[in-house]
Amino acid sequence: MTTGALVLSGGESRRFGGFPKALLSTGPRSGVRRICEICLALDLDPVTVVVGAHGGPIAHDLKDLPVRVVTADDWWQGRTASVQAGLRALPDDRDVLFWPVDHPFVRRSTVEIMQRVAESDLLGVWFLPTHRERGGHPVLWRALVRRDLLELRPDAPIRSLLPEFGPQVRRVEVDDPGVVANVDDPDSYQAAFDAFLARGEE
Repeated sequence: MTTGALVLSGGESRRFGGFPKALLSTGPRSGVRRICEICLALDLDPVTVVVGAHGGPIAHDLKDLPVRVVTADDWWQGRTASVQAGLRALPDDRDVLFWPVDHPFVRRSTVEIMQRVAESDLLGVWFLPTHRERGGHPVLWRALVRRDLLELRPDAPIRSLLPEFGPQVRRVEVDDPGVVANVDDPDSYQAAFDAFLARGEE
């Protein structure tokens, strides 16, 4: 099964004073660009970036990459509304790697691990990376999860679906603090960025 990427970047970034969180630096490139380049290098197809409040600057940052930028007109209703806009833009037969831009420091090797686990585990439908028993992102969804995601209210949390899939949710332990480094405000961004640089990663 081919896997597509859904990169979520639809928020307002209010805690960053309106500066697009997607464009925060991860070194020589922005977080959203780093995520997209990893997805492209791993042959995810297509790579779709969902934008909302800051569509123009984000699209400009990615203009030379073969990614599709989709605008979620109802992004203001909540994260799920933006996810649903991205899912509608992806082919129906795709598994989906869902990667929010507030987790820009994930290792490429972590995504490769997620892919290998999904290839070998035909019963799992929702693959959730964990680090020291904490769940994080990106997650990988089988194509059949799409219907349930699209039926959620736009303001409903995606995690509310987890009990529905029960044992088909697979927790994949990885040695990657980036999966739980949620860039939610300037302080958390700086801490995650410093740790990323200390690890000597790109």
